[in-house]
Amino acid sequence: MTDDRDARANALLSTASDEDGQRLKVFLGAAPGVGKTYAMLSAARDLKRQGIDVVVGLVETHGRSDTVALVEGLEVLPTRPVRYAGRDFREFDLEAALLRRPAVLLVDELAHTNLPGGRHTRRWQDIAELLDAGIEVYTALNVQHLESLNDQIRRITGVAVRETVPDAFLDRARDIVLVDLPPRELIGRLKQGKVYVPETAAVALDKYFSPTNLAALRELAVETVAAHVDSDLREIMLARGDAMPVRRRCMAAIDGQGQSEYLVRITRRIAERRGSPWSVVFVDRGGLDADRRERVDAAMRLARRLGGEGVILRGHAVADELLTWADREGVGQIIVGRTRERPIARRLGFSLTQQLLRRGAHLELTIVATPAERARARRRLRFKDGHGSRREYAFATGATAIAMALSFVADRFLSVANLSLIFLTAVLVVAVRTRMAVAVYTALLCFFGYNFFFAPPRYTLAIANADDVLAVVLFLVVALVCSRLATRLAGQVTSLRAAQVRARALVALGQQLATSADADSIRKAGASALARALSIEIAMLARDANGHFKVMNSVPDAFALSTQDLAAAEWCESHAEPAGRYTDTLHAASCWMLPLGAEHQRAGVVALRFPLSAREPDADRRSLALAMVQDIGQALDRARLAHELEGARVQGETERLRSALLSSVSHDLRSPLASMIGSAGTLLSYDAQLPANERHELLQAILGEGQRLDRYIQNLLDMTRLGHGTLQLHRDWVDAGEIVAAAVSRMRKLFPDVRIDVHLPTDTVLLHVHPALIEQALFNILENAGRFTPPEEPIRVTVRSEAGRLLVDVADRGPGIPEDERARIFDMFYSVTRGDRGGKGTGLGLAICRGMIGAHGGSVEALPHVGGGTTIRVSLPLSPPPESNA
Repeated sequence: MTDDRDARANALLSTASDEDGQRLKVFLGAAPGVGKTYAMLSAARDLKRQGIDVVVGLVETHGRSDTVALVEGLEVLPTRPVRYAGRDFREFDLEAALLRRPAVLLVDELAHTNLPGGRHTRRWQDIAELLDAGIEVYTALNVQHLESLNDQIRRITGVAVRETVPDAFLDRARDIVLVDLPPRELIGRLKQGKVYVPETAAVALDKYFSPTNLAALRELAVETVAAHVDSDLREIMLARGDAMPVRRRCMAAIDGQGQSEYLVRITRRIAERRGSPWSVVFVDRGGLDADRRERVDAAMRLARRLGGEGVILRGHAVADELLTWADREGVGQIIVGRTRERPIARRLGFSLTQQLLRRGAHLELTIVATPAERARARRRLRFKDGHGSRREYAFATGATAIAMALSFVADRFLSVANLSLIFLTAVLVVAVRTRMAVAVYTALLCFFGYNFFFAPPRYTLAIANADDVLAVVLFLVVALVCSRLATRLAGQVTSLRAAQVRARALVALGQQLATSADADSIRKAGASALARALSIEIAMLARDANGHFKVMNSVPDAFALSTQDLAAAEWCESHAEPAGRYTDTLHAASCWMLPLGAEHQRAGVVALRFPLSAREPDADRRSLALAMVQDIGQALDRARLAHELEGARVQGETERLRSALLSSVSHDLRSPLASMIGSAGTLLSYDAQLPANERHELLQAILGEGQRLDRYIQNLLDMTRLGHGTLQLHRDWVDAGEIVAAAVSRMRKLFPDVRIDVHLPTDTVLLHVHPALIEQALFNILENAGRFTPPEEPIRVTVRSEAGRLLVDVADRGPGIPEDERARIFDMFYSVTRGDRGGKGTGLGLAICRGMIGAHGGSVEALPHVGGGTTIRVSLPLSPPPESNA
C-alpha cells in the first residue's frame, strides 16, 4: 500500500510539472541519418509561428543543406570556444542558455561528451540543469546510446558504444517522438552522402548499416517508445486514482564477476517493462580481491545511473541474506546470473539458484545465462596468470613443501596417522591467508604428498590397507572442509574488521559531536574525525558575510581551493548533490564535494581531497564518508535549531521582563516623583508664607524621595548589567569587616532610626572580591530588613568564617517569610506584603543581591530566625591569602 501511495504521489507531481511546462521532448531514432534533427527543427519552426519563444542552443547540421535551411530564421545562441589537444572546438554554452531563459531551447546530440573545462561531463547533465531551471528542451538521441541497451547493441552490431545516456534521464521526457526510416531508404541516403562523407559512408555500410542491424535497431527503438507509452499510461491512471496492480520490486543479485553490469542492464529493462522499482544487491562475504571489488563498484555506479538502488549486504550465507532482504523490501522478482559453473555445489544442491528455488517459492526467479559471457569468464579463470595468483600458488606450494619436510623429520617419532595433522595445519595456514581455490589446491597437493610419501606402500598412490584408505580419504575430506571453513572465517574477519572500522569512526564522530555546542566546534570535530577515518585532507566550507565560500576548518590547516573547487562547491550546495572529483559534475576539481545540512537549510560543503594518484574510493569508504558527512550535517542542523530556540527563548524572556518592569516601575517610580513634585510645588507657591522648619521638611522630603528614586534606577541598571553579562568584576583583597562597616554606615545615613548590631570576628578575614559590589549587595539586604523590622527591635549582623567560606547573617524581627515563598523572594519583581518585602520597592533588591553574590561564586538564602523574623545568609568562598600564593 505504501508503494502505491508513493507511486500515486509521484504521478501527481509528474503531472503537475507537466502542466507547468517544464518538459523534455526527445526525438528518438534507430540510427544516425533517419532525420531526428530535421524533425526537431520542423517542430521548432511550428512553435515559432505560434509566437512561442524558441531558441537554438546547439544544432549539428553536418553540412546538410535542408537542415541548414530550417535553422534560418531561428535565434541561435553563440557557442563556447574550447581549446583541446591543440585544436579549436565550439561547445554548447550552458551559462548563456540559463541567462537567456527561452521558453523552448533546442540542444542536439543528447549523448555528447563535453570537452574538459565545462561544468558537466555530459550534455545530458547540461540539459538536466536547464530542465531544473524551468526551460523546456527539445533534443535528439539514437537508441544505441541508451545505457541499458549497451550490451544488446554490442551483440547486434559488434560496436561498443561509449557515449551513453542513463535511462533514468530519459524517464524525465514527457514526449518521445519516434523518427524512423525503412532500412532501404536509410542505406540509400547513406550512399548519396546525406549521412556521412563518402569515405566514412563506405565503412559504415560494410559494418554498422547492414539491413539486419538496422532492423534490430528499429525494433529496439519501437520497444523503447512502447515502454514509455506504458509508463505514461500508468502515471495517468495512478494520478486519477484508478486501480493498478501492486508493484513488487525487482532485485538483481550480482556476484562481482564479469557479467554483473550486463545483469544490471537486463534488470533495468525488466523493471521498466513491469513498471516496478528495482535494486541491485551484492552480498559481501569478506576477502574480496581488488579486481572483484572494482567490478562490484562499477555495477553499483551503473545501477545508480540507470535509476536503480545499489545495496551491499554482509554475511556468509548468500541465499539467506538475499531472501531476508527480499522479504523485508517487498521484492517480487529476483534476477540472478551464472558466471561460472560449480559442479560439486550443483550436484549437492548447494548452488545459489537451487537454494533460491527451494526456499523462495513465493518469489519469481529469473536466471540470466549468456553463453558468450560465460565462455569468456571460463577462459579468463583458466588462463588467468596475474601476479597475485602466482604469489598465492607459490605460497601454497611452499607451505606444502615445508609440511613435507617437517613430516620427513617427524616420521621417526610419530605414526602415519599423526603426520596428517602436519599437512592439515599447512592447509589451514594457506586457507586463512588466501582464497578458496588456492586452499583447495593446497589440500589436493597435501593429499597426494601424504599418500605418496607416507601412506604404505610408500612412493606409490596405491594403498594396501583398507584402514589406510579410510584414513587418507578422511584426510582429504577434512582438509577440504577445514580449508572452506578457514577461508570463510578469514573473509568474515575481514568483513567484520571493515564494519568495526566504520562503526568505530561513526561512534568517535558521534562522541565528538555530542560535546560540541556550536557550529564552529562541530565543523572542527567533523573535519578531524573525517581526516582520521579516511586518511585524507578535509575542509569544511561555509559562506562568509559576502556570500563567498570560505574554509572554516580544515585538516591540515593550510587548504588551498582552486577555481574549479569553488565552482564545484557552489554547484554542490545549490543542488544538494555531490560534485567535483569522482562525479560527472566539474570532475576537473581536485576535491570531492559533499553537501552539508538539509535540503532547505544549507550548512555548507565538505571538501574531501584524496591523493592525486588515488583511485575512486570503494563502496565502503564512500558509504563511510557519506554517513559521517550526514551526521555532521544533522549536528549542524541541531546546533542551528538550538540557537534559534535560544534566541526565541531570550526574546520571550525579554518581552516578559519588559512587561514586568513596566508594571512594576509604573507605580514605584511615580510615588517618589509625585512626592517630589508636590513638595517642590508647595515651595514654589507658598515659599514666603511657610515657616523655616516646614520649608526644611519639604526640602528633606524632596532629597529623601530623590535618593529613593536614585536607588530604584541604580537597581534597574545593575539588573540590566547582570542580565546581559556586562557586569565587570575588579577583584581586590579587602577585609570583610571593612565591607560590612561600609554597608552599615550607608544604611545608618539613609535610615537613622534603624538600629543595627554588628558582630565581627576577632581575626582579620580577607576576601578577594569586588568591594563595591559586595557592599551594594549587603546594603540591599540591610535596606530590605530595615523596612520590616519594628523600631524597637535591632537588625543583627553576624560575620564568621566556616569550612573555607565567609558567612554573613542579616537577621530581622519582622513578620517573617512563609516557607514556600523563601526561595522566590530572590526572583525579579517578586514581593510578599506579609514578609520581608512589602508594598514599597521594585522587587529588584534581593534579585540584584543574588546576582552580585553569585558572580563571585557565592550564594544567598533566606532562613527562619529563632524567635521570629528572617535571616538572610550570604556565603562567599575564601581564597588563600596573597602571602600563600607568593
